[in-house]
Amino acid sequence: MRLTDLDIIVTAPPAPGWGGQYWILVKLTTDTGITGWGECYASSIGPEAMRAVITDVFSRYFLNENPENVERMFRRTFSSGFTQRPDLTVMGAFSGLEIACWDILGKDRDRPVWALLGGMMNECVRAYSYLYPMAHHDVSQFWTNAEWNAESATDLVARGYTAVKVDPAGPYTMRGGHHPALSDISMSVEFCAAIRAAVGDRADILFGTHGQFNTDGAIRLGKAIEPYNPLWYEEPIPPDNLLEFANVARAVNIPIATGERMTTKAEFGTVLRTGGASILQPALGRAGGIWEMKKTAAIAEIFNAQMAPHLYAGPIEWAANVHLAVSIPNLLIAETIETPFHDQLIKGSIRVENGYIPAPTAPGLGIDVDEDLARAHPFTGTGLHLMMQDDPCDYQNGNSFQGGAPIKN
Repeated sequence: MRLTDLDIIVTAPPAPGWGGQYWILVKLTTDTGITGWGECYASSIGPEAMRAVITDVFSRYFLNENPENVERMFRRTFSSGFTQRPDLTVMGAFSGLEIACWDILGKDRDRPVWALLGGMMNECVRAYSYLYPMAHHDVSQFWTNAEWNAESATDLVARGYTAVKVDPAGPYTMRGGHHPALSDISMSVEFCAAIRAAVGDRADILFGTHGQFNTDGAIRLGKAIEPYNPLWYEEPIPPDNLLEFANVARAVNIPIATGERMTTKAEFGTVLRTGGASILQPALGRAGGIWEMKKTAAIAEIFNAQMAPHLYAGPIEWAANVHLAVSIPNLLIAETIETPFHDQLIKGSIRVENGYIPAPTAPGLGIDVDEDLARAHPFTGTGLHLMMQDDPCDYQNGNSFQGGAPIKN
């Protein structure tokens, strides 16, 4: 069996666009007629430029290769151009292609992907979701309204979720780490208090940030929310200095989680060795794919650390996350995004049931991709999957993180 063809679809979820402004889907075909689907979670260059990168990686390292040879294809790609170091863009391309190979292998053997990764460890996967506006909420006002967020948390708990994530501590700025404004700290405390009062001990609070703070600022905010016992404090500082995570972890009595902007076991190994994080959040469409994160999970076991696969993308990456999660012993939880478009794109083939994701049983990734739907929603914008604002933190008027930069139209 050899890989012969690549197709790339850039699809745009309808507004408000939870999961990003576009998703980069890849479809591989073998000389035996089997197709496999993957998703590249890469957002540092535009989708057309990324299309060229994916095509280059495929033509150099995947074309005419046996899809079983995941390790060989990883080492060739990781070494591309005399590198042998983490590269977000190239490894993002590799990751989606690698996921598609596993889909092919599972279909060829008539087994789900998790069965090829050591078998089933978890019959179902605990799920969490961000707090998103409900139908009666004003989207523009939701992100600074603690009462509405508590209402959204209550709704998720009523649907069986046992963990909810919130991120009120903006801004998400290209200027790097900063000290939070006092108003941001106060709003974060207000959100945690309102959500804790609403859900009690029925759900964990996952406090998300996006690397907004410098080390001292992260410690200052972390100490303020400690009384509400969050399950984790997510990516409190930028990922460009992995050693500094350890300083935050030592100072704040909340487990540190990180990983959505990291790639390969090399970067995850650094935060583990330094004690910078005890919860790893790989995005499988960027982090090196399923096999590389299976290795990372094994390394994490040595450090008594847990895995919590990240999702701010489409349902194909989610499916890959689920198969990894089913196969590992040190699973904590997996992120999910429930929108009609996510569900329709895979024809409801994997779903959250009462706060948990049952292990898929169909061959490969266990998904039925609606290719026509994906092609019917082409991306026509000019932005990136996610965008960081140019403006600095506003210390006078407050800040608002707009829920993953939702589409405005």
